[in-house]
Amino acid sequence: MTETNTPTALIMIFGATGDLAHRKLFPSLYRLYKKGRLTDRFAVLGVARRSLTLEEFQESVRKSIVEFTGEQDGLDEFASHFYYQSHDVTDSSSYIQLRELANKLDEHYGLEGNRLFYLAMAPEFFGTIGDHLKLDGLTDTAGYKRLVIEKPFGHDFESAQELNNRLRQAFSEEEIYRIDHYLGKAMVQNIQVIRFANALFEPLWNNRYISNIQVTSSETLGVEERGRYYEKSGALRDMVQNHMLQMVALLAMEPPIKLNTEEIRSEKVRALRSLRPMSQDEVNQYFVRGQYDEGTINGESVPGYRTEPMVDPESNTETYVAGKLVIDNFRWAGVPFYIRTGKRLGSKSTKIVVQFKDIPMNLYYNTDEKLTPNLLVIHIQPEEGVTLHLNAKKSGSGMKTTPVRLSTASKSIDRMNTPEAYEKLLYDSMRGDATNFTHWDEVALSWKFVDAISAVWENTKETTFPNYAAGSDGPQVADQLLEKDGFEWWPVENLEIDNC
Repeated sequence: MTETNTPTALIMIFGATGDLAHRKLFPSLYRLYKKGRLTDRFAVLGVARRSLTLEEFQESVRKSIVEFTGEQDGLDEFASHFYYQSHDVTDSSSYIQLRELANKLDEHYGLEGNRLFYLAMAPEFFGTIGDHLKLDGLTDTAGYKRLVIEKPFGHDFESAQELNNRLRQAFSEEEIYRIDHYLGKAMVQNIQVIRFANALFEPLWNNRYISNIQVTSSETLGVEERGRYYEKSGALRDMVQNHMLQMVALLAMEPPIKLNTEEIRSEKVRALRSLRPMSQDEVNQYFVRGQYDEGTINGESVPGYRTEPMVDPESNTETYVAGKLVIDNFRWAGVPFYIRTGKRLGSKSTKIVVQFKDIPMNLYYNTDEKLTPNLLVIHIQPEEGVTLHLNAKKSGSGMKTTPVRLSTASKSIDRMNTPEAYEKLLYDSMRGDATNFTHWDEVALSWKFVDAISAVWENTKETTFPNYAAGSDGPQVADQLLEKDGFEWWPVENLEIDNC
C-alpha cells in the first residue's frame, strides 16, 4: 500500500561498491520502494573509485537485492534508477562531473533539487568529501541537502570536534545526520513507548523502585577481516561511545515535553551530562576490559584475537568492556547502570534488563527458595520483544511461589521481522526526521566520557590479556565489578523471549 508521505531525492552513495552498500543500503532502498515509500521520483548515484559500467553497477544492485531479500519483483525497474560514476574523492574535476550528472538526473526524475549525500566509506575521507561538495557546487541546490555519515565520527573528542567544524562549513547541524544503526532498531525506539505510554512503568522508573539496570550487547563473531580498524578502535570506541551510551541515554532521560526531535534530543543530552565523570584513578574501579583467547563456538575452534589477521601479536586492544555508570540526578541517584559488550562471547544478544527492588517484607519466604526479583527485559536482537518476570503461586497445595514470564514478541505478533534499522533510518533522513540520529552535543559528551577511560587504558599495558576464552561469558573481572555492589549479571541465555 502506498504511503502518503513519499519523499523525493537524489541519493548519492559514496562507497557504492563497498560492503555496507551491498548488504544494507541497496536492500533497504528496495524494501522502501516495494512498500511505496519511494515513488518513481528517486535516483541513486553510486560513487566509488572502482571502474564500472552502468550495466555492471546495476547488475551488482540486482545481485544484492536477490541475496539479501530473496525477492525479484519489480527488480529491473528498481535497478534502472541506479547510476554510477568512478570517482576520485580528492579531485575537483570528479566532483564537477558528478554535479553535471546530478543536475541531469534531477531534471529527468523531477527531484526538485533534493539531495542526500551518504558517506559509506573510510572515515578519513569524510572531511575531504564535505569540503568538495561545497567547493564544487553540489550543495548549491533548490531543494534540501543532507549529509548522512556513518560512524566512527572521529577517534576522540578532539578529532570529532575538528571533523564537525569542517563539515559545518558545508552543512548546518540540522543537515548532518550521524547514523547510529542501533537507534533504527524497533525495540530501541520502543524504549520510549514502554516508558512513557504505560502507567505501569513510568511511576516506577526511578531510584525508589529500581535497583539496577543492565545493558548487554554480545557477539559471537570475532574481528574477522577488520583487524586494522579494530586495533585503532577497540570495543570502547567501537561500541561504548555510541551504541551503549545511546541506549543508556534513552533509559535514563526525563520525559520530553513533546515527542519531537528537538525535545527528545534535549533530554538525551541532559542525561549524558548527568554521567558522573571519572578521575584517572577511578577508571579501573568503574570499568574493566578483556581480550578473547582461542576457544570453541558452535562446536568450531576459533582463534584468539592476537592471532587474527592484521592484529599485533602483543596487542593491548580490548575486545570486551564492562562498566558501571553513575547518573547524578534526582531520579537515578544510587542506581547503577551496568553495561557490557564484547566479541567472541557465547551468544549473540542485545538485551536491557531492568531489575526492580525486592519488596520490603517477603511473606512467602521459605527455606527452599527466595522470591525471584521482578525484571523487565527488553529484547533488541536477535529476537525483538518484551518480557516481564513476575512471581506467582506454584501449582498444588501450599503457598510456594514460582517465577512466571509474560512475553510479547514482534515476530509472533506480526508473523514477520520488523523493518531493518537502515530502512527506517534512510526513510527518516529523506523525510527530514532526525530524531533517531545523534546530535553533535550527544557525540561530544559521549567522546569526553570515553576519552577519560582511553587515556588510562592506552597508557597501561594489560598484563592479563588474553583473559577470556572464545565462547565464554567474558572475563571474571566483569563479574567482580557487580559483586562489589551485591549484584550479578543476568545471563542472557536464561532470558530468552517466550514466543507465542
